[in-house]
Parts: sequence; C-alpha cells; structure tokens
Amino acid sequence: MQDGYKVLTLSNGSEIRTRAVVLTMGVSYRTLEVPGIESLTGAGVYYGAARTEARSCDQQDVYIVGGGNSAGQAAMYLATYARRVFILIRGESLAASMSAYLIEQIRQTPNIEILPFTQVREVRGQDHLEEVVIDNNGQREVRPARALFVFIGAKPSTEWICSLALCDAKGFLLTGRDLVADPRYAASWKHNREPYLLETCVPGIFAAGDSRAGAMARVASAVGEGSMAIKFVHQYLDE
Repeated sequence: MQDGYKVLTLSNGSEIRTRAVVLTMGVSYRTLEVPGIESLTGAGVYYGAARTEARSCDQQDVYIVGGGNSAGQAAMYLATYARRVFILIRGESLAASMSAYLIEQIRQTPNIEILPFTQVREVRGQDHLEEVVIDNNGQREVRPARALFVFIGAKPSTEWICSLALCDAKGFLLTGRDLVADPRYAASWKHNREPYLLETCVPGIFAAGDSRAGAMARVASAVGEGSMAIKFVHQYLDE
C-alpha cells in the first residue's frame, strides 16, 4: 500500500499500481494420493464431476470418497444411473459432516451403500479405471469400479494474500458481513464506513468466486459475484 494505491508485484518482478483490486483466484481440489491416481484422473477418476460423467456409469458400480454435502448430492444423482453407489468415509457415520436431509435421502435409496472406516489404497486400470483397492475396516478388498468420484475438499489459492487480508481458518477470504462478524474486524478495518458486501478488510480490495468465504461453488455464482464486485469497485472509486 502506497498513498492509497495497492502495489502488485508480479512473478517477473514488475509492479502494478492500482486503486482497486478484485481477487478471483479460485481453489484447487485436494487430490487423493494413492498409486495409479495420476494416470487415471479424467479416465474414471474424477474430482467433483459427477453430473457430467453420470450417464457413462449406467448400471455399473461407482465409488465416492468423502462425507460432505457435495458427496451426498453426487451420490443421489449417480444413484439414478449406476447399479450401486458406494460412499467411502473414514469415520463411523455421515452425521458429523453431512446435512440431515441428505443422510435421510441416502438412507432411503436402496442402491446407495455407506462404507464406514474405509479408505482407497490404490486404483487400477489400463486406459480407464477398472478396479479400486480399499481398506475396509482393516480388510483389504479389490473391487470392480466404473468410476471413482473424489470429494475431499478444496484449497483456496490465497497463501500470498492472507498476510494482508483476513482469511478464515481454511484460508478463504473474509468479506462483507462475514468480515464484520469476525472478532479481528475492529482491529483490521480502518475506514469510516462498513465494508461493501464483497470487500475484504483492506478498503478497495474485493474478492469473488470460490476463494471467498461463504461463496457457493457454482459457475453462475462466481460470474454473478464478479459483476457485483465491479459495481462495488465503482462505488469505492467514487468515494
């Protein structure tokens, strides 16, 4: 920060001085680190792509890794196509990580099975996923699989900015009302007004899309937030 301007230093060492910045860094999906995963990613192993691949799983067995709402929603959608859907979780149940309504829907869907205390140890296949090797409560099993969908969370690309702007415990940027509700807000916000809806704790720096705390992980939502952020940029510049 220099005289009200933000100074961005690029990877080649050059600098850009600007009054306002919109951060849209997105996230990177956490990967499953097991043998065979790299060669089969996109060929039977997918990260958050259940809807686009569901039809190719018609009347076959598919596996889901993860116990959050995204995993539950994917399981319900896949169950309309696949013969069987297996949800693999490390813990005892879904109660700690999934909404009650989804758990109830899964319970009432006969071709969805939850495998507690289970982890993937290896994936196998030539040109496409053919088998998953799992550790099921201490027992090693090799099972045929048409697809493996991984929902183990995402990491925001915010490491470089969290020393300047406030982030939550997972690294997502706090903006607007979420920022005001944070106990660090009073010490971090230096302005005679409250932050705009998508504004970080640094006046004139805005965040939109998946790297923002509380954002919906949807393309349409990210596009809408980007448009809103530009509106707030104009308001900020008019001050």
